[in-house]
Amino acid sequence: MGMSTALAGCAGNIAMGGDGPSLGRIKKVARGDHINGRTALLLGINSQIAKKLAAATVPESFGTTFGEGHPYGSVIGPGDVLQVSIFEAPPAVLFAFSASLTSAAATTGGQHGVALPEIEVDQQGRIAVPFAGNIQVLGLTPQQAAAQIVARLKGKAHNPQVLVSRRGEASAVTVVGQVRASMRMPLTSRGERVLDAIAAAGGPSEPVDKVSLEVTREGRTIQMPMNQVISSPKDNIYLRPGDVLTVSYQPRSFTVLGATGRNDEIKFEARGITLAQALGRIGGLRDDRANPGGLFVFRLEDAQTMAAVLPGADLSGLTDASGKVPVIYRADLRDPATFFAAQHFMVQDQDIVYVTNAPVADLQKFVNIIGAAIYPLVTVQAAGL
Repeated sequence: MGMSTALAGCAGNIAMGGDGPSLGRIKKVARGDHINGRTALLLGINSQIAKKLAAATVPESFGTTFGEGHPYGSVIGPGDVLQVSIFEAPPAVLFAFSASLTSAAATTGGQHGVALPEIEVDQQGRIAVPFAGNIQVLGLTPQQAAAQIVARLKGKAHNPQVLVSRRGEASAVTVVGQVRASMRMPLTSRGERVLDAIAAAGGPSEPVDKVSLEVTREGRTIQMPMNQVISSPKDNIYLRPGDVLTVSYQPRSFTVLGATGRNDEIKFEARGITLAQALGRIGGLRDDRANPGGLFVFRLEDAQTMAAVLPGADLSGLTDASGKVPVIYRADLRDPATFFAAQHFMVQDQDIVYVTNAPVADLQKFVNIIGAAIYPLVTVQAAGL
């Protein structure tokens, strides 16, 4: 009994070992109640925060950034090479004796026709046609471009008719990365889309849910999960000459620590998972140890994201050189509303999910230490009796 009393008197001075920081220590870091001052934001996970984060972190998509586009060859773009043939009904006025301006001349059914030298569309989308001047053809079909030329020649040529066709080598897109065979895929007038190019390259060499797609066009690169492109027809855009399609295998993961059913690095699919799904994958919280009010998600957020989530907040003292803000999100699983918010709060790559020990768990550790110290003495005394 004397030994028990002595140990009990020392209980307040014993520092119990743990798996990580306690709930109180994490709060001190967010308040700045330590020598280094405030080093992180502490935000509660609720429906409002989840919605603000979702609105501030909407990723770019192929459809919204590049637009669905048009099948290759269906419209005219800068750099295209066009063959323009002009026919004039008799009595020909302009093109009957203008063979010197053309690469060929022909007469069909009484009509005089000339085939102009191949014309390249300039960067402003214009072509120059004799007697018609500069004509804007950017974004027009060959038939629409012919109609524009006819309109310019009316009143100058006698009943003109125009044919416009595309010339030059077939354009192509480049498909590289985690595919069966990297390739340059020619584009045709049928109109090849993103998924057509991947199929032509033999498909991805990794599971679809772990693969991301990147489209690089005119110096800009947009990335999307492949399964999202499959489920969103508007993002399966038409490809354009010079596009580079990269298939990347980039497994995402978060790390879970503390009083959970599993301490590990957990990989998840490119589309992402919610906090509720993450809790299911780690086996939930340990009933014998976990503090349900002490679930935390540690994350480095973009300063722009936090400025949108917390308008007017002063983040200058927390933002590092790379523009990141350390944020600690807290989920109190004792509140039923938190489970609804967890269905919308997205876990991100390299997040750390940590669950603190319940106070009673530390008490149990202390009791076990006392028991381990007392039991040999009791055994010795019993043996002496």
